[in-house]
Amino acid sequence: MESTDRSISGNERRLTMRVGKNSLMFSVENHLSEGGIKVEKYEYNSGISIAANLRNALRTSPLLQTRYKAVLIAVDSPVMLVPVDECQEQDLETLYKHTFKWKKSDDIDTVILPELNAAAVFSVNKDLKMVANDNFAEVRIQPLMLPVWRHLYHRSFMGARRKLYVYFHEKEMTIFAFHQKRFRFNNVYEARETQNILYYILYVWKQLGMQSESDELHLVGEIPNEKELKDDLLKFLRRCYVVHPEIDFSNMAIGRRTDIPYDLKTLYRD
Repeated sequence: MESTDRSISGNERRLTMRVGKNSLMFSVENHLSEGGIKVEKYEYNSGISIAANLRNALRTSPLLQTRYKAVLIAVDSPVMLVPVDECQEQDLETLYKHTFKWKKSDDIDTVILPELNAAAVFSVNKDLKMVANDNFAEVRIQPLMLPVWRHLYHRSFMGARRKLYVYFHEKEMTIFAFHQKRFRFNNVYEARETQNILYYILYVWKQLGMQSESDELHLVGEIPNEKELKDDLLKFLRRCYVVHPEIDFSNMAIGRRTDIPYDLKTLYRD
């Protein structure tokens, strides 16, 4: 298993590549762009592999015509979280393959989240890594959720109430919570209909023993049927909040941009 903990030189502009389920997005810091970020969504071709899409993008993308030394690849793939004190590197790959549907075309990588005492184990397409390594001197790969976890972990210290977070993206929702510098819960659900979303959230809420009167639920990202969902949740929970990026990021320009997903905003903001 290859470690992804490789440093990137601070004096080099770094390209960020966001690899969604069926999408590619490229971004780079640019002080002339709103929020200090220049973003380009690539017209993804679902008929060819992710690696082939990247090869095409390297030939045709205006943003990628500038050659970058370093790239950070944020991959939306299943993540297994393991406490650092229980982390045996030789066992992680086997455990991951037994936990998720693994493809032989994927490598298993890991990154450490020291502030949360966890190792995040995830999969990444081998050919995608090969194309990236062929075109960039320094390649770093991490789960797409990593900056969201970090940002909302620090946000969780605002007030003493326990908090449950739901991040909506890529037609999925990731539900997670923290406790004493650790993950208390983290799981992903495929749900877009309000009643299904409501069921999963309330199931996790009850599973964690959270209190309807005192604890808090925070909804983040591309929330389906936002008003209907919040109204339904408030029938069961007293404290349900929608996290608005422009407020979350103190009215900074990056928070107001609607063309950038929340996970990418947290990556650049933090």
